[in-house]
Amino acid sequence: MCCWTGTGASIAANKVDGVRAALCVDAATADGARRWNDANVLALSLRLTSDRLLQEILDAWFAGAPSTDDEDVANIAHLSDLES
Repeated sequence: MCCWTGTGASIAANKVDGVRAALCVDAATADGARRWNDANVLALSLRLTSDRLLQEILDAWFAGAPSTDDEDVANIAHLSDLES
C-alpha cells in the first residue's frame, strides 16, 4: 500500500483483520518486518521512495520470511494475541 508518507496506508491496512502492515523506508526495515514481525502487507511512502530504493525494498520484502527462532516465533505469537 502507498500514500504520501506511508503512515496513513499502514494505519488503514492494520484495521483489516489478519493484516500486519509495516511501513518500510529501506531494505533492512522490510527484511526485519518480514523476519521478526511476520508482516504481510508492505506500506510505502510515495514521497521518500525512489525507484532504486523501491527495488531494494521489494527485493528484501519478497526474499524475507518469518524467523523460525523460538524467541522470534514467540514474539510473533504475542503480536497475534494482541489482535484479538
